Amino acid sequence: MTNLQRVAKEIKEVGLYDLILQDVQKLANKKKLSIEEILHVMQENPQILEEYKQVNVEYNLSNIHIDKVETTNIDKEHHKKIDKINQNLKKIKEIEKYTLDFEHSSTLVIIFSIEFFVLFSVQYFIVLLDLKEWQLWIYGLFASSILWAWLYAKKQKKLYVTNSKIFYKLYDETKTLLDELENKSVIKRDEIYEDISEEHV
Repeated sequence: MTNLQRVAKEIKEVGLYDLILQDVQKLANKKKLSIEEILHVMQENPQILEEYKQVNVEYNLSNIHIDKVETTNIDKEHHKKIDKINQNLKKIKEIEKYTLDFEHSSTLVIIFSIEFFVLFSVQYFIVLLDLKEWQLWIYGLFASSILWAWLYAKKQKKLYVTNSKIFYKLYDETKTLLDELENKSVIKRDEIYEDISEEHV
């Protein structure tokens, strides 16, 4: 459900993917590349597409390049399947961020950042405000914040695992439905792809 033509165009033109473009240039042994040449390198080297997808998930951008399948000019007998596709597309876009490894997620970065801020505050209260007589209480508060952070991180990791499974299940189901409708000439994949990302406009 990723538009490879769009991927190649974004790698070539969008600054977010400059490091990927450099990898493509090294593989092609060429500085200036056309979209077709980038597509060729991607086909020969699947890791390029994986790098692109990883960057998108890290920046909360979707790798699902289909927004909604319209039912206009499509026989009613196929509407139920299209409605299911559209429901799935909405859900997988919502939970796509959970396909990222929890250890590389922004959630874990935020938890560590809060804990660092709490540690800095502890030192500030004890040293700069001369609250040494309260230091056991303050360190106790810091210890409880570590426990809270650990429990919260554990809960979030479980959420990542659960939602990741749901994502891949719905992704496969949606892809199967799209393939089925395309094989019956009900839809054309090229016509339902979004050619451009609103985030990059």
